[in-house]
Amino acid sequence: MEDEKEAAAIRRGVLRLARRLRTERPEGALSTNKTSVLAHLLHHGPTTPGDLAAAERQQPQSLTRVFADLEGAGLVSRTRSAADRRQVLLAITEEGRRAFTEDMAQRDVWLGSALGGLNHTERQVLILAAGLMDRLATTD
Repeated sequence: MEDEKEAAAIRRGVLRLARRLRTERPEGALSTNKTSVLAHLLHHGPTTPGDLAAAERQQPQSLTRVFADLEGAGLVSRTRSAADRRQVLLAITEEGRRAFTEDMAQRDVWLGSALGGLNHTERQVLILAAGLMDRLATTD
């Protein structure tokens, strides 16, 4: 029962912070799905649309429009796989890297300002928690 209460408290805090960070998106910012796709390609390199959808826990069909929009905007490119010419690989472009970085920058400004209201120990606790949350996010 105590584990469930702790889990609920962490979930509430994470969700509230995530909502707040979404509200700090700049005007005309990329959608959450587009940001997730760019982040995945940035951190994991070129991948097939199916593998990317699986990693994002979405159906490939639900991301088809996102992929097309990103490609149309020059943020991702599609190429044939050298290993299997039947497969298409998506890759982030330099323009995609720039767009992603700019999209994150405004939220980072807000978060940096908010962190300024915390003392050194509180900031260090959050840095530790961020690493732990990253680790939890990769567990199945």
